[in-house]
Amino acid sequence: MGSAISAVIVVNRARRRASHRPGLYFRVPRVELLVVGEAYEDLIFVGLPRLPKAGEELRSAHYASTIGGGAVITAVAAARLGVRTVVVSALSAEASRRLRSERIGVANLMRPREHHAVTVALSTSDDRSFVTFNGVNDRLEPRLLKALRYQKARHVHFALAPQRIDRWLRVLDRFRADGVTTSWDFGWNPPLRDRAGFGRLISAVDVVFMNEVEATMYARVRRETRNTVIKLGSRGSRWVSGAFDITAPAPRVAAVDTTGAGDAFNGGFLCAFLDGRPPRECLRLGNYVGAQSTRAAGGVNALPTRPARPSRPTRPTRPSRPSRPIRRP
Repeated sequence: MGSAISAVIVVNRARRRASHRPGLYFRVPRVELLVVGEAYEDLIFVGLPRLPKAGEELRSAHYASTIGGGAVITAVAAARLGVRTVVVSALSAEASRRLRSERIGVANLMRPREHHAVTVALSTSDDRSFVTFNGVNDRLEPRLLKALRYQKARHVHFALAPQRIDRWLRVLDRFRADGVTTSWDFGWNPPLRDRAGFGRLISAVDVVFMNEVEATMYARVRRETRNTVIKLGSRGSRWVSGAFDITAPAPRVAAVDTTGAGDAFNGGFLCAFLDGRPPRECLRLGNYVGAQSTRAAGGVNALPTRPARPSRPTRPTRPSRPSRPIRRP
């Protein structure tokens, strides 16, 4: 990745400190994948025999502190497969350094003296519990909307639960007019399904990612999606559209921790999607990357790599619409 990509957004730090407002943003050469959303520091206690009872202290022999969050994990997964990637989020200094070491462009919207988000995960062999301090993420959405005015990409992936649906609809309309494809992973957010305009938002996105539980929760509006990709864990994944309904099995691995596996899947899927691969191959690569991510604690520590792809990639697979189906597998 060239230096222009590594410096996707140049922030005038002096002016930002003086005014306590976001810095200046500058346009940069178009990238393949722009990932927009929330970031966390993940503190993960792995291999617990069970979750603690009230007032009980359990001790763990395995622990990891790593970068996390949907935007970060998806970006690292795609970048390690050779996709030229930029992240727009609010990041700790450590997270910014780590992403740049992965050859990922960073647009850091954190302001001085703000606290980055932190999640503590308690992980057993078959269950997990979380405690999260949301920090700057509570104030992040308006900054993301502003920063997106200055970005260009072939594909934009969103990893957050939106509050200002009307403003995000305008963003999606602008991207579509520019020929940019989009995807979104809303995560587990029950209030979102009943929010005014959510049905229109979900229908404006080219690909919507969900896990199996989320697919049930969002069932009422899921019929509005152009393409729904459902992550089924150890059973693989499924792509549902107006043109087809296909599945792909997951490879077997010795899983250590499943934190971030779904976000890793997204990165693998989008790599194949941007390569113009058939739908089933997109699912297979997503399954492979998601499975590999579970071999170590945290969402990024076991992600696979491959040599960088050619500098002039093929056009991405176009998501299907009922009237214009994409190529069948």
